[in-house]
Amino acid sequence: MSELTGRGAIITGGGRGIGLACARLIAERGGAVVLLGHDREMVEGAAATLRDDGLEATAVVADISDEADVEAAIAEAATVLGSIDILVNNAAIQPYGTVASMSPGEWDTVLGVNLRGTYLACHHALPHMVKQGRGSIVNIASVQGLANQARVAAYATSKGGMMALTRSIAIDFGRAGIRANAVCPGCIDAPMTHFSASETAPGREAETISQWGNSQPLGRVGRPEEVAEVVAFLASDRASFCSGAEFKVDGGLMASLGVALPD
Repeated sequence: MSELTGRGAIITGGGRGIGLACARLIAERGGAVVLLGHDREMVEGAAATLRDDGLEATAVVADISDEADVEAAIAEAATVLGSIDILVNNAAIQPYGTVASMSPGEWDTVLGVNLRGTYLACHHALPHMVKQGRGSIVNIASVQGLANQARVAAYATSKGGMMALTRSIAIDFGRAGIRANAVCPGCIDAPMTHFSASETAPGREAETISQWGNSQPLGRVGRPEEVAEVVAFLASDRASFCSGAEFKVDGGLMASLGVALPD
């Protein structure tokens, strides 16, 4: 498939997991990608891996929660890509804590990366999209923005905010030719899931992730590539009438009441 040929894409948190899977698939379908991340070694290594496979990829190092960094990164990406047609906001962190246990500083850090970072990337990318009269923004939210597990108050709040932000962008910029959608993954075999399992059940990471997968109606954990398929679709013209929507990629998790009936 070459449906994204000539399109320039920025993927925040593009160095691993879902972000890297999105970058790879967009590039495989013809797009040129900029991987934006704060860990220089990781993001440059990821871009090099894509280039080794014959794909067009560039690394840009930036702290997504810092406005000056993001402004400079978007400007650099625009120069590298020629146009910013696709923005995938994937960068996120998920420390555990309740409203009572999490300090204001920790709360601000989570909201700073997950929600402020998404706002900043959109804020600086949107003028480019408006000028060219087209663009697709895909925000990687979470099923936790729809229904929460325990001890993820800041993360769930940030993801709920991302979905509200997505709707606002879709409404405010639709007439400018810009679409905005959110993707809500369930339990995916990605670094954040492994971190969560190690925090939740130290020493029983594999068992815990397997249990989480079994809780989804499809009975397994998802793959980053399965999320990327939805992202690439939303980035393409095949999704030309999709905007302001939330797409669940959760193995059916949110379709279930979670009530176990007797066999």
